Amino acid sequence: MRDLLQATIAIVILCVLLFVAAGQMQSKGNAGSKDTLTIFNWGEYIDTDLIKKFEQETGINVIYETFDSNEAMLTKIQQGGSAYDIAVPSEYTVESMKEDNLLIPLDHTLIPNMKNLNADFLNLSFDPNNEFSLPYFWGTVGIVYNPKLIEDHLTFETWDDLWDESLKRKVFLVDGSREVIGMGLNTIGESLNIKDDEILRQATDKLITLSPNIKAIIGDEITPLMINNEAAVALTWAGQAADMMSENEDLNYAIPKEGTNLWFDNMVIPKTSKNVEGAHKFINFMLDQENAAQNADYVGYSTPNEAAWDIMDPEVITDERFYPNHELRDKLEVYENLGLEWLGKYNEYFLEFKMSLK
Repeated sequence: MRDLLQATIAIVILCVLLFVAAGQMQSKGNAGSKDTLTIFNWGEYIDTDLIKKFEQETGINVIYETFDSNEAMLTKIQQGGSAYDIAVPSEYTVESMKEDNLLIPLDHTLIPNMKNLNADFLNLSFDPNNEFSLPYFWGTVGIVYNPKLIEDHLTFETWDDLWDESLKRKVFLVDGSREVIGMGLNTIGESLNIKDDEILRQATDKLITLSPNIKAIIGDEITPLMINNEAAVALTWAGQAADMMSENEDLNYAIPKEGTNLWFDNMVIPKTSKNVEGAHKFINFMLDQENAAQNADYVGYSTPNEAAWDIMDPEVITDERFYPNHELRDKLEVYENLGLEWLGKYNEYFLEFKMSLK
């Protein structure tokens, strides 16, 4: 009888301890609570040591999730099933989220580190006065290539070099309609935001003549394949090129003279946020001089944080392949929100191009 009583007491104590532990875990880790911040960012787009530092400095627990496209991110936020406090959309998606009333205006008084941002990256057309967004990273779309695997006359200072007959089955393209159709538009001197069927037809016809040189249209796999010399040339983003070049010193990156896309990824607070104060703290934390420099060193993309430039490697911030000068930046074009109808047409023309590949 005594053994049974002792066993009963032990079970009761164990149940109480489990209940307390579960309660503590719930209060610490649940999305949507005031001491938790749920961040939705691109894959491999932050130094995770900074997340630990933010947690230690603020006592706020971070739940970190990633996405691989603006469209995937936007769909989850529109569905409203998760209480995301921070998201990092590209510029045209910021515009779309504003139109759909999905964002909370930023309180600039809670973000004093805004002063660290270069003025060239503020007050842009997709978000005048930075009412809803602040820049996180920026960059270009261009060409990464291996000079050892191509003929000497190819420099990719012009998009037309991609059409060179010597590149048969040697070119990778990123799997993005804006980037690929945009390249076609650049080659015929048209805007990346054109809404004209006849011009999109011309750009697509020009791309179809590139088909013999295409080895594949792929996603993130492009990075290891270029590092391992599986192809000679790839259309990609500057930051992805920087990743490749850090692993394969033979690779180089070029921004064609005709122009290309200048893109921005931006920190925003979705209306799903349950911790708006914590979200402002996180944005301010990431705009701190040392934190921004550390993040740029780790991720490899270009930072708009001018204060961070003062403590970064001078060779990095003077490299005009990744920090192009004003003259070149003036030739670059920021994507605008095309709307569903025209975005659908860009996707249709891109699909037609992909179906032309043999």
